Amino acid sequence: MTLWAISDLHLTHPVNRDALEELPDKPDDWLIVAGDVTNGSLHLDWCFRILKQKFGTVIWVPGNHELWSRKNDPRGKALYDKLVAIARSHGIVTPDDPWPVYSGAGEDTVIAPLFLLYDYSFRPEAVAADQVIAWAREDGIVCADEFYLHPDPFSDRASWCAHLCARAARRLESLPSGQPTILVNHFPLEEQHARLPSIPRFSPWCGTRRSTGWHLRYNARAVIYGHLHLRSTTWLDGVPFQEVSLGNPPQWNPERGIASYLHEVVLAP
Repeated sequence: MTLWAISDLHLTHPVNRDALEELPDKPDDWLIVAGDVTNGSLHLDWCFRILKQKFGTVIWVPGNHELWSRKNDPRGKALYDKLVAIARSHGIVTPDDPWPVYSGAGEDTVIAPLFLLYDYSFRPEAVAADQVIAWAREDGIVCADEFYLHPDPFSDRASWCAHLCARAARRLESLPSGQPTILVNHFPLEEQHARLPSIPRFSPWCGTRRSTGWHLRYNARAVIYGHLHLRSTTWLDGVPFQEVSLGNPPQWNPERGIASYLHEVVLAP
């Protein structure tokens, strides 16, 4: 039994959709999907049906793109609830479900799919919270979330993020003392990993300082995330942080197929 991970499938691109259908069957293996499958609910039902046919267990967390409200989609938490319902209809594990225990690497390890969002705290100390979007705009950077990702019924995205982080922390703290975990989130958990060299002022839309140190606090053997479209494995405090994006064309080579971009999850001893 092998544990794989991928994120940022971005199935609004036809070439990505075509490639997904070519994934080989791995019925004994598990797959983590770390968000940005598509925009809103478009193609989500189709994608989950295919993935569940190919893998024994599939675990999903939403990215920011799934939370974009298209014309026929609800907004905010209502949209998230719709996405969860679609996932559950295919037997996909979501952040709202009991967390599965992976026993394929010598020690029972809880896989914790997290939905934490972001709160603009990944910014320089000199930039005030109410100035962060203006600061990013000085470099011509404004995330499309500002137009499509709505926080309803919360007053703003930061408030929704605070609620989500508190809820996730309570669940993690309820695990048995010393329980090993694999933490999965669409966004980086650590600010130092939320760096995009070509667009450095995009960092405010990349996570929250509320998750700083969670890999130590909650006994992580691995942290899985996406969002950056910069595939990498970085070790911090003896824990492998793994960015597992596929990305948009031309950020990957369709001639290799999506299967070659499945990341075999590395676990700390």
